[in-house]
Amino acid sequence: MAIQGALPVAFAAVFPHGAFALGVEAITDFETKRPQLDKDTGLPLWAVDVIDADPEARGKAKSVKVKVAAEVCPTLPDEVPGLPFRPIEFEAMAVMPYVDDNGRRPRVAYSLRARGVKAPGGVAGGRRAPAAKDAA
Repeated sequence: MAIQGALPVAFAAVFPHGAFALGVEAITDFETKRPQLDKDTGLPLWAVDVIDADPEARGKAKSVKVKVAAEVCPTLPDEVPGLPFRPIEFEAMAVMPYVDDNGRRPRVAYSLRARGVKAPGGVAGGRRAPAAKDAA
């Protein structure tokens, strides 16, 4: 089968009404207590807590975590006066379906990933550190 791993997806397909960031934290490996690393890039993984702005979203679908692989903690967009949370967009999103069998009945669930974060319509932030040739 040609499809393996995470499937690329547009931010607007996942969050058509937009999204808000609550915070970001490092993902720690449960057994080693060390930062969990992305299998593809070898970079540390960070979890951004997100609220879906879709007024129809309920339960587990209302609040999700998006994993971002980056050398340093992604920088969240600035706060917007008058809003309780920070509006956010993700760059180069991907979705990984898996079977969640923790409930009464197994169900298909999705793990969300991104390569970076930015303010809606704004400049990117929280990307990987520049390569040595780019930093000079």
